[in-house]
Amino acid sequence: MEEKNVYDITIIGGGPAGLFAAFYAGLREMSVKIVEYQQFLGGKVNVYPEKMIWDIGGLTPLPAAKLIDQMVEQAKTFDPEIVLGQKAVAISQEEDKTYVLHTECGAKHYTKTIIAAVGGGILRPTKLEVEGAEKFELTNLHYTVKSLARFKDKVVLISGGGNAAVDWANELEPIAKKVYLTYRKDNLKGHEAEVSKLAESTVDLLLNTEIKSLQAGEDHSHIQKVVLTHKEDGTELELNVDEVIINHGYDRELGFLKNSGLNINLKDDYWVDGAPNSETNIPGIYAAGDILHHEGKLHLIAGAFQDAANAVNEAKVFIQPDANKWGMVSSHNDLFQKKNKELIKHLYKVEA
Repeated sequence: MEEKNVYDITIIGGGPAGLFAAFYAGLREMSVKIVEYQQFLGGKVNVYPEKMIWDIGGLTPLPAAKLIDQMVEQAKTFDPEIVLGQKAVAISQEEDKTYVLHTECGAKHYTKTIIAAVGGGILRPTKLEVEGAEKFELTNLHYTVKSLARFKDKVVLISGGGNAAVDWANELEPIAKKVYLTYRKDNLKGHEAEVSKLAESTVDLLLNTEIKSLQAGEDHSHIQKVVLTHKEDGTELELNVDEVIINHGYDRELGFLKNSGLNINLKDDYWVDGAPNSETNIPGIYAAGDILHHEGKLHLIAGAFQDAANAVNEAKVFIQPDANKWGMVSSHNDLFQKKNKELIKHLYKVEA
């Protein structure tokens, strides 16, 4: 007979929303499991490990990699079960109302509630649809930027018009020899401040253009020249480059929701159309982070944290209707008494 270890909450996704949800659920004395497709935690923050993060309340600027370390450490405070390398493919519900999360490898995860925290989708970048592009992926065609130092004194072409492309153009402008940004539309979609910064920089902005072909150098393994074509008049522009970065977004796979048979409300097939308190239209299933859509939604890491807390609070009351609507603040919570004594001793180097 199959053994069923039923958790209070199973969180799909180990990015900022999922990690904070794990911590906050532990704070509310709930049993927690995280199921993450990748072999690592941190979600899309892993795409820009050296980028400085400025916009989280109470935190001075810190590199993204350091933020991941701190989020993971916090998430592990109450020892959640963490499952890596499993892709969620479907959700079903048993007669006793227990949810079952099915993963691609055939595993089943039993849970009373579910928080979908998969961000903008699985971390699989949308590939450049140009003939022969894949052969350059081992040399100078990039879908992520792991190290800024690689691009020092190089001629770099970035393709894309969203936040990632604009941010990397600004980050690389003082480091690279030259930066070009090509985008197929006539207006960038990045944050206003970053777009304004870009406009005042030395980055060459090539709007209404897209990559037509990549040409190799003498070694046949590196891109030496990129041919761009103008979307309106068809004219072509050849650029000699050292590195090419593609920021065309990520695959959004919400198959586990679409295949659930639970008729979860989706917006445009890649957002959960939910409520400000992180509820979906299905009792016991919640959403947090960039996957969640509602009027007033804040697409920042800070917003993901709030979504996570809201989802956990709703899940707590769903499981235990007489529970408090909100969790107790940490400064008053007995769960931290021992940990606080240890921290005070370490910080002030005194006996606590």
